[in-house]
Amino acid sequence: MSPRLETTIEIGGRRVKNRLYRAPLLECAGDGPEAVDRLIGQLEPAAAAGAGLLFQGAMPVHRETGHVAPNMMSLAAPRPDLERLTDAIHDHGARIFAQIDHGGLRSLEAWHHAYGEARPGVRQLAVSEPPRLLRLAARAGFLDLDYEVLSTEGVHDLAADFGRSAAHAIDAGYDGVHLAGANMGIIQQFLSPYYNRRTDAFGGSFESRQHFLELVHEEIRDRVGDVPVLTKLPSEAAAPPFVRPRLSTADGVEIARRLEAIGFDGLVPVRASTFWDMSIVRGEYPDRGWEGSAFREGYAAAFGSEWRARAVALANRLQAREYDREAGWNADFCRRVRDAVSIPVLCEGGLRRRSTMDDLLGDDCDMVGVGRPFYAEPRLPARLLDTDERDTDLSNDPRAVCESCNNCTIPQATGAPGVCRTPSVLRKRGEFERAGAYDRAETR
Repeated sequence: MSPRLETTIEIGGRRVKNRLYRAPLLECAGDGPEAVDRLIGQLEPAAAAGAGLLFQGAMPVHRETGHVAPNMMSLAAPRPDLERLTDAIHDHGARIFAQIDHGGLRSLEAWHHAYGEARPGVRQLAVSEPPRLLRLAARAGFLDLDYEVLSTEGVHDLAADFGRSAAHAIDAGYDGVHLAGANMGIIQQFLSPYYNRRTDAFGGSFESRQHFLELVHEEIRDRVGDVPVLTKLPSEAAAPPFVRPRLSTADGVEIARRLEAIGFDGLVPVRASTFWDMSIVRGEYPDRGWEGSAFREGYAAAFGSEWRARAVALANRLQAREYDREAGWNADFCRRVRDAVSIPVLCEGGLRRRSTMDDLLGDDCDMVGVGRPFYAEPRLPARLLDTDERDTDLSNDPRAVCESCNNCTIPQATGAPGVCRTPSVLRKRGEFERAGAYDRAETR
C-alpha cells in the first residue's frame, strides 16, 4: 500500500512524523539581533500546523560573499541564538534542517549593483573562467564580474567553510543539513560542464566534477558525525536549448548513485537551468510585484538603473511564457532517481493539491515539499493533513490558495520579505481563517 501524506518516515535515522515538508524559501530575515524572532514568526506556524519537516532557507557559509539575495542570515560564525528557533520547532514535534549555500557567480556581488558599490573589493568566487554569455551580460552592464577563480587550495578551504557552517547549525539544535546543490549555486557550478572547466582534481571529467560535493560531504561528516545530510541534485534540462554542454537528467541519476554510495541520506532532484531564471519558481509574470511603486527605487538600486530594471522585467515576462508549470515539474526526474537509489527522494515544484501529493508518494518520491504557498498560508499544513482517506469527493480535496503569480518573489531582490501580495489569494486565505480551517489539534 502506498504511503499517504500522514505516513511517518525516517531520514538518516531521524523519525519525521509525516511526509509533508516546507521547502527552502528566502526568509530575508536579516542577520541582526531581531532576525531570530523574524524566523520564528515565519517558520513556527508551519510546524504548529503539522508540517513534519522544515528546511530553513539558504544560509551562506561566508559573512560577506556568496549571498544570493539581500538580508540573508550567514552561518559563517556560531549562532547560539538560533536555539530559540529550533526549540520552537521541536516543541511542535517537527524537525528542522539548515540549508547552507554559497552562490559563486550567482552571488549578490555579481548582480546587485547597490550591494557591490557598498562593498568595493568584494569579488565573486568562480569555479572557472565565467561562460561567454555571462561575460557578454557583464559588458552590457547587467552583471559586474570581478571574480576570483578558486585555486585547488581555495576549493579545500571553501569545502571546510561548508563543514564549519554545518557544525554551527547542529550546535544550534538543527536536526540535519541540507546543501543548496542546485539553482545555480556554487555546488551546481562545480557539477556543471557549462561552468566547470578546471584542470585539477575538481574538474575535467564527469567524475572529477563531483569531487567538490564529495569533499563538502566529508568535511561535514568530520565535524558533525552521523546526522542527516541531504542535497539538492540538479539536472540542467531546463536550460535554453542552445546552451551546451550541460548536465543531462541521465547525468543527474548517475550523480545520485554516487551520492548514496558516499553516505548522503536523502536527495532533492531539481530540473534546473544553467542560469538564475524562472525555471526555479515558474508561474505567472508578476505584474503586481514589478509595478508596485514601493519597490521601484529598490529595483533601480539592485539592477543599476531604472532602464536595466525594466530590461530584467522584460526577460522575466519572456521566461514566464517559456517555462511550463505543471504540478510536480520535477516528478519525472525524482522517479528516475528513486529507481536508482534506496535513500529517501524528496519532490517539490508546483505542488498545490493534496491528491497530487498522495499520487506522487511511493512511486515518484518519499516526501513532498511546498514552498511559495507558505508565503500565502503560513499554516497551510492544517488544511492538507489528516483528510479522510475514505472521502472520494473531489470537492474535499484541499488545495493551496497560491496562484503561482510570483508577486512574493520578485520584491526579494530589494531585500523585502517573502509575503503574499495578491489580493485574490489573501481574500481566499481570509475566508479559510474565518471558517477555522487553520485551527488544528497538534499531534506528535
